[in-house]
Amino acid sequence: SHYYLHNFILSSYFYTQTCFCFCFSSLQLMKEFDYEKLVTATDGFSPSRLIGKGSHGFVYEGLLHEDDKRHRVVAIKTPSLSPSSSSSSLFEKSEQMKKLENEINVLSSLPCSPHVLSFLGHAEKRLMVVEFMPNGTLHQLLHVSTTAPPPPPTWLKRIEIALQIARAVRFLHEQGILHRDIKSDNILFDSNWEPKLADFGLAAHLADEKRPAPAGTIGYLDPCYTCPENLSTKVDIYSYGVVLLEIVSGRKAIDVTRSPASIVDWAVPLINEGKIGEIFGGGGSGVFVGTNLRLLRMAARCVSSDAESRPSAGEITAEIVLCLTGPLTLKSLPLWMSFFRGVVKLKRRRKRLRETLTWPGQTCQVR
Repeated sequence: SHYYLHNFILSSYFYTQTCFCFCFSSLQLMKEFDYEKLVTATDGFSPSRLIGKGSHGFVYEGLLHEDDKRHRVVAIKTPSLSPSSSSSSLFEKSEQMKKLENEINVLSSLPCSPHVLSFLGHAEKRLMVVEFMPNGTLHQLLHVSTTAPPPPPTWLKRIEIALQIARAVRFLHEQGILHRDIKSDNILFDSNWEPKLADFGLAAHLADEKRPAPAGTIGYLDPCYTCPENLSTKVDIYSYGVVLLEIVSGRKAIDVTRSPASIVDWAVPLINEGKIGEIFGGGGSGVFVGTNLRLLRMAARCVSSDAESRPSAGEITAEIVLCLTGPLTLKSLPLWMSFFRGVVKLKRRRKRLRETLTWPGQTCQVR
């Protein structure tokens, strides 16, 4: 029937678009930077150059002069604590240095990927240099009020972000790497508003015989991850599921002003009861009938209390691609519609999809 033919046309078109991507296989080129040049690049680590800080350390914006005419903006990460006689401070500094060295070792071992923050090099293991991400974090985009552009992401843009992060997790797991700290604060946007996964201080190699002690961020940490032996890819999948619920609902992972405070405890019962209208934030819409429920069911599987029932990152990626691209449902494409009218409607829909996914001043690509 025309209905199935129309579905075949749309699905085939977007399958081609999805599969048309670049493959990056070479290892990232690591450079040994001169420490003094990095000091100069940050104006002596001036507070005016500080763009981020936390338990991991400080992150500064740096301007590296490659020659007399060219320069490059980078991000430079350094431990936050100064040398101190305090034993607790020395311990904290030692832990920060371990995280920094671990991050350098992990990133330098990975092939290049468009979904993971690019590692540029280091300086005597004290400083790490990565690509500069000028548009902040996913947490800021979803939860921090601002009058400056861009506006809150559209519903379809949110799905696109979820897809890119799923691809990042899939890439890491294919390389035998567990991130262990996936959260909206560790998802950064480049100049084209493409999201990338960052902060590998807690990352671990799946093949290592000695597993690290459980670690992560409250609200994102898998409750099943109670001992080193429980470390697996399912730990990252749980954290990703929390981020997916954040993206869909616009609610924080932990919000003590609400009850329940946990986004998982709040959202999963609503999903199980089919009350999906109470979950959507930021104008969630029914562009494709059934897409909303399908996406939420995937999120619920990711945060399942049964770790073995959680999907793989590859399965998540495939499911979100289907959420973005079809097939169309009976409601959106009636059976009585003629073939030619259906083709016209499909073209209009693809145009609207691209316009919806496009942010001000940016060009959209549906991968």
